[in-house]
Amino acid sequence: MSTTTAPNSAPVAETSAAAPPRKARGRGQRGPVLTLASHGLLVLASVIALFPVAWLVFLSLGPDKDDYLHPGKIWGKMSLDNYSFVIQHTNFFDWLKSSMIVSLGTTVIGVMIAATTGYAVSRMRFAGYRKFMWILLITQMFPVAVLMVPMYQILSELRLVDSYLGLILIYCSTAVPYCAWLLKGYFDTIPFEIDEAGRVDGLTPLGTFTRLILPLARPGLAVAGFYSFITAFGEVAFATTFMLDDSKYTLAVGLQSFISEHDAQRNLMAATAVLIAIPVSAFFYLVQKNLVTGLTAGGTKG
Repeated sequence: MSTTTAPNSAPVAETSAAAPPRKARGRGQRGPVLTLASHGLLVLASVIALFPVAWLVFLSLGPDKDDYLHPGKIWGKMSLDNYSFVIQHTNFFDWLKSSMIVSLGTTVIGVMIAATTGYAVSRMRFAGYRKFMWILLITQMFPVAVLMVPMYQILSELRLVDSYLGLILIYCSTAVPYCAWLLKGYFDTIPFEIDEAGRVDGLTPLGTFTRLILPLARPGLAVAGFYSFITAFGEVAFATTFMLDDSKYTLAVGLQSFISEHDAQRNLMAATAVLIAIPVSAFFYLVQKNLVTGLTAGGTKG
């Protein structure tokens, strides 16, 4: 029996050694087809997202106002004349100064108010604290056209029409409710034991908030600051109504000066739009490290 089975067992052993078992695919690992498909979709989404920006830059290089109707002719006459005209022959730098003052002022004041509001609702249990947060959301339900007249009357009585402070306060009324909700959700993720440890060390509630909580809430503050900056930087309706002096126009309002009843200088508008995007891109670069963390952490608890 042993002499007849031995020859048959050798090929079996050789076969098993020559063909090792296939390695099982681990959890989360993708096959090459799925990986290629996902990368293709990401590339397609990137192209779709970047195409409007690239197209705007391309149109801004056409020297004539009607080049957007025949974009193929831009290739032979590209120039930076539109940018030089906007910088040298318009109030671009006055508009930029006004936009930076209003946007940074809205960011600082709005985030400060929203942070204290969100922290108070997150940590303190006073009468009507839940209804207070819902009231903040209700203020966002009214359209701009309804708010324009009462806001103008209030600013007129305070003598803040055509002033940076008045426009900053108007923008804060828009940015603070959303930022308060955002920061309240982020403060909820910070353990309450940190507040107790601050009190044990002799810190006042304000000292605990400024020295312990705010450093931990830096990602959430970055998101709130970015939202406030973008809201103030690109707003048009309030800035057009409350700013009367053309030297105090923001960039978004100054952009409208290239459009008249019978003419539209679209080449200059495209160049100005590209220049407007530079400060926003720089601000985004400064806070982009904390944006993802702040956006995800604020929605995990609340």
